[in-house]
Amino acid sequence: MRSAYGLAAPTCEAALTLVGRGTPMGELMRRYWHPIGLIGDANETPRQIRVLGEDLILFRDHAGRPGLLHPRCAHRGASLLYGKTEEKGIRCCYHGWLFDVDGNCLEQPCEPNLGAKTCARVQQPAYPVEERYGLIFAYLGPLDRKPLLPRYNVLEDLEPGEFVEADDSSIGSGGPTIVPCNWLQHFENVMDPFHVPILHGSFSGVQFNERMGLMPKVRFEDTMRGIRSLQVRDLGEGRVHRRITEAVLPAVRAVASPRATVDGPCSLLGWVLPIDDTSFRIYSAGRVTKASTLKTIRSHFNGKLWQELTDAEHRDFPGDYEAQVSQGAITAHSEEHLVTSDRGIGMLRRLYREQIKIVEAGGNPMGTAFDPSGELVMLDAGTAVVEAVDA
Repeated sequence: MRSAYGLAAPTCEAALTLVGRGTPMGELMRRYWHPIGLIGDANETPRQIRVLGEDLILFRDHAGRPGLLHPRCAHRGASLLYGKTEEKGIRCCYHGWLFDVDGNCLEQPCEPNLGAKTCARVQQPAYPVEERYGLIFAYLGPLDRKPLLPRYNVLEDLEPGEFVEADDSSIGSGGPTIVPCNWLQHFENVMDPFHVPILHGSFSGVQFNERMGLMPKVRFEDTMRGIRSLQVRDLGEGRVHRRITEAVLPAVRAVASPRATVDGPCSLLGWVLPIDDTSFRIYSAGRVTKASTLKTIRSHFNGKLWQELTDAEHRDFPGDYEAQVSQGAITAHSEEHLVTSDRGIGMLRRLYREQIKIVEAGGNPMGTAFDPSGELVMLDAGTAVVEAVDA
């Protein structure tokens, strides 16, 4: 027996988990674009949001341009959450200073004689934003290293009748919209296909389709954009189910729906957004043929959605949320005992360490494109039933 009495104080790998400005992972994360809301979240009423540990104000001016500004007004510090939007920007409630979506000071009503001159000396801190796939993306890094906002092949070249639908309910989290634990505890789960037949295939009942309950043979591979797993499940009679899942930097889930019975390319992407060190959410965009299709792919436990479960049912039918959040706000990496089936997780962590070093050395991390020819990201994620010899 090993007594818990003598356990040393546990530690986490801070360089991989903390996302604030100045931290190793925080600086890596700030070299990429992140979704910060649905397009409709930017409107004429200012909204306070939290991204990578920073509190920011999201709004849309009356000309339709979205903006993302530091909340503290550059004049005397009143929050722009209480400002009012106008044709040209947002006006502070305290002394009426007007800022456009780029943070330029346009008016200082209390300085009628010197306003133009003093406006030119003031800049409200701001971040670039762009709209795509029904989402608003923001870039929180150094402006001279701003890459192009990526496009993804699985969300382009739509078939007749298809369109891209965005979702902000954290599809894939296995729980509520805001998940109270570190983002990495969830994202590295994308490279853990072995938990699927246990947690989702038997322990809590069959949560996905039956073939996902089969234990796969897995090969993990590095890609130009992250890590992928190639999973092969034996269906008998010389046929196998081949499934490719990708973890794309900075934290994009390319995972075909495990509940779907029709095979094909992955049609849904999920961006894991670290809100801060101990909470995250997932924004998704997927190809659909009718509105609200994405919400139907949520996992069921004991025949119910996660939020419908009683406390007893949460204990008896755990899912990803319970398995990941129960590790603590930030898991204790010092207490882990990784084995061969954790190879994908080890590869993903190693990749992050490598990219952190590249950024610290003044380079650009993988997957950042600055030329339009590199804007389109080609993904292989998806599922297919094939002959065993083709697997």
